[in-house]
Amino acid sequence: MLTSAQAWDILGRVPDPEIPAISVTELGIVRDVQVAADGVDVVVTPTYSGCPATEVIERSIREALSAAGAGEVRVTTQLAPAWTTDWIGPEAQEKLRAYGIAPPGPSRAGDVQPLQFMPRVACPRCGSAETERLSQFGATACKALYRCRSCREPFEFFKPL
Repeated sequence: MLTSAQAWDILGRVPDPEIPAISVTELGIVRDVQVAADGVDVVVTPTYSGCPATEVIERSIREALSAAGAGEVRVTTQLAPAWTTDWIGPEAQEKLRAYGIAPPGPSRAGDVQPLQFMPRVACPRCGSAETERLSQFGATACKALYRCRSCREPFEFFKPL
C-alpha cells in the first residue's frame, strides 16, 4: 500500500500532456489524494471544463499509481471551485518560462478586473515587454499566441484565469 506522500510524489512525475515541462501537480489540477487500503482516490480539477486533455490526464494518473502498486485508482473530476492559474506555483511558472511559455500573472479571481484587451506579456526568451498578441488562442484554449517585437520569436502566453 502506498502512503499519501508516495502517491503525491508519483503524481509529481506525471507530466501534463499539453505542457510536458510541468507535472499535473505543479499545474495545480490535482486537488486531493486520499490513500485507502483498497486503493487511491484522486480529485482533479481541469483547467477548463471542456479541456480535451482531461481523459489523457486521468489515464496517466491511473497508470502511474497502478504501476506503483496502488490497487484500485479512482479519479474524480471536481469543477467547483473552478481551476485558476493562481494554483500554478512559482517553480512551475519558471519551468513554463524556460519551456518558452510566458507564465500567467495573478488572476485576481473574484475581483472585478478592468477591461484589458492586450495585457503586457514579457517574452519568455529575451524578457522584453515589447510583444504583440497574434491570436487570442494558441495551441490550446488556455493559451494565447504572442510574438516578441525585440527578438521576433513567437511564444504562447498562459492566460490568467
